[in-house]
Amino acid sequence: MTDPDITPEIVAAHGLTPDEYDRILEIIGRVPSFTELGIFSAMWNEHCSYKSSKKWLRTLPTEGPQVICGPGENAGIVDIGDGQAVVFKMESHNHPSYIEPYQGAATGVGGILRDVFTMGARPIAAMNALSFGELSHPKTRSLVNGVVAGIGGYGNCFGVPTVGGELRFHPAYNGNCLVNAFAAGLVDADRIFYSAASGVGMPVVYLGAKTGRDGVGGATMASAEFDDTIEEKRPTVQVGDPFTEKRLLEACLELMETGAVISIQDMGAAGLTCSAVEMGDKGGLGIQLTLDHVPQREAAMTAYEMMLSESQERMLMVLRPEKEAEARAIFQKWDLDFAIVGETIAEDRFVVLHGNEVKADLPLSKLSSTAPEYDRPWVATEPAPEMDPVPELDPVDALRALISSPNYASRAWVYEQYDSQVMADTVRAPGLGAGIVRVHGTRKALAFTADVTPRYVRANPVEGGKQAVAEAFRNLCAVGAKPLATTDNLNFGNPEKPRIMGQFVGAIQGIGAACRALDMPIVSGNVSLYNETDGQAILPTPTIGAVGLIEDLDQIIAGTARDGHVLLMVGETAGHLGQSALLAEVFNREDGDAPPVDLGAEARNGAFIRDQRDWITACTDLGDGGLALAAFEMAVAGGVGLSLDAADMPTLFGEDQGRYLIATNFDKAEALMVAAGQAGVPLVSVGRVGGDMIRIGAAEAPLDELIALWSRALPEVLG
Repeated sequence: MTDPDITPEIVAAHGLTPDEYDRILEIIGRVPSFTELGIFSAMWNEHCSYKSSKKWLRTLPTEGPQVICGPGENAGIVDIGDGQAVVFKMESHNHPSYIEPYQGAATGVGGILRDVFTMGARPIAAMNALSFGELSHPKTRSLVNGVVAGIGGYGNCFGVPTVGGELRFHPAYNGNCLVNAFAAGLVDADRIFYSAASGVGMPVVYLGAKTGRDGVGGATMASAEFDDTIEEKRPTVQVGDPFTEKRLLEACLELMETGAVISIQDMGAAGLTCSAVEMGDKGGLGIQLTLDHVPQREAAMTAYEMMLSESQERMLMVLRPEKEAEARAIFQKWDLDFAIVGETIAEDRFVVLHGNEVKADLPLSKLSSTAPEYDRPWVATEPAPEMDPVPELDPVDALRALISSPNYASRAWVYEQYDSQVMADTVRAPGLGAGIVRVHGTRKALAFTADVTPRYVRANPVEGGKQAVAEAFRNLCAVGAKPLATTDNLNFGNPEKPRIMGQFVGAIQGIGAACRALDMPIVSGNVSLYNETDGQAILPTPTIGAVGLIEDLDQIIAGTARDGHVLLMVGETAGHLGQSALLAEVFNREDGDAPPVDLGAEARNGAFIRDQRDWITACTDLGDGGLALAAFEMAVAGGVGLSLDAADMPTLFGEDQGRYLIATNFDKAEALMVAAGQAGVPLVSVGRVGGDMIRIGAAEAPLDELIALWSRALPEVLG
């Protein structure tokens, strides 16, 4: 097949600007081949190069005594003591999931699992954060059904428990849903594997499934806005096979025990191109590939197609040559391909051979670490204007409106499609705050959460960025975990628009400030830009995934509220209703400022919860819906009614930050009051637990009636 001539139209179709193409001409001193253009396109697109975000990502805190490996590898790694570490990352699969919901979501799960086990870790937990358009939109129901089925189908078959996540609906996601996938695994701290190649003349080995044409150009597609040609992009969505990935996991972990692995990298975005270039670049070496040896499942594949295919369940490894027979035997046993497809070379070159022809010969270092980097113009988000007063309502009617909304109704319809108990180490399943998984064979446990409130970020990116981290911190503290570190998934619109870039910059500033104040460094993450359709951007959605450590299972705060318990609230209440769930769901308003985040108070109040956990039976943080929604959810978990003393809208539904709701025995409540006074922590009594009614001030409703409303809202609207 003859390569097409490189025209301006072909350059543009590859997502490269005229200036970037001129830079390519300057670097190589000639017109690139079609395969070379594809390689540059893959490595220089936004998804792989972070060219619009690198400047700001460098400002985030990434170090700490607990951090073993920060950003730059496949996943971050944090020490959990006793020679063990937790490996984790969150990454987006937004565009593929909108085009082909089942496979887009499924391969998002598969990709994030490979990021974890390529570092030598066995996956122990998964989460997801999902954002969809309004339910009246013609695509929303099919997207939700397809995405949820894809996540469950892949994760359940692979055998990893899904222990938490987020789900939201908003018109801003009508044309561009968000599917953010998180995975975590356990590894011995002295058995971690990295991706930097080393040694000259070392074999480069292809592992796993065969290469097909699925996903060709996927990374470039993920770095572009959508328009009315969206259906044409369907072939760029990958197809996953969880059973093959399970075999690949076991084969890789067995291989790692042999000492055969010098370095290893999963083939994710941009497939063979990105994995080979990153391994070489990190090791300061060149790579030569011979594509005739690449296992293929389709006939007559070109070099361009093989280099840019994003077929799933594949790895690339630099092998100790003396271990070849032993390594090959392992992969034959697991019925997976094992093929030597190249070698490391001393020169700074990326050479691709196919059919006795040189299809690409490029300076390798120019493809990765010296990719374009932009300082995009940005404008700060204007301060929110003063909001109109919020009318007083019957508080139980207001609560009914919240719990019957798809945004705050029960998520059981979603998480019951996921296996949360596989591996038999799940201590706390989805639906009750942070998920908890036992560290197998020990008394330790890890807690996981994913959080962001996009309305806040749009209104005030700095405070919204802070709040995403602070809410993740509170969710961990509320189960008794010490927060360790975070991963971020930064979903925004087109960074070439100064307003959107300003949202990104502000959110990064807020996230960085909160991570420093709360000692939760960012150790891994992903940036997903150009989430727009026909010029309409999503809400800025910087999702924060966080991990916390529980030193002993007895330290978990996992009880439920019971008859006779006292309800106490930690933290200051000013009654902030700007950008609140009450405004959005009851009054169809999204005005006012985001609630301010006092990071000192967050740290102090979280430490108080952890220090006093022996006195606390049940605990939840206060977020969307404020005190009223938190109390209702506590009542649901305990299956018992309760009474709240307050009756005014700001106190009940305000979303002031840094707050927790506690249920405890009366005698322990007194001890908590004393401890709070000594620690300078605001702590007030707000109600009592008991009976079968929800009472708020003078208003009341049967708990069973409200639970039925809350339980059926999502299944009914999703059919």
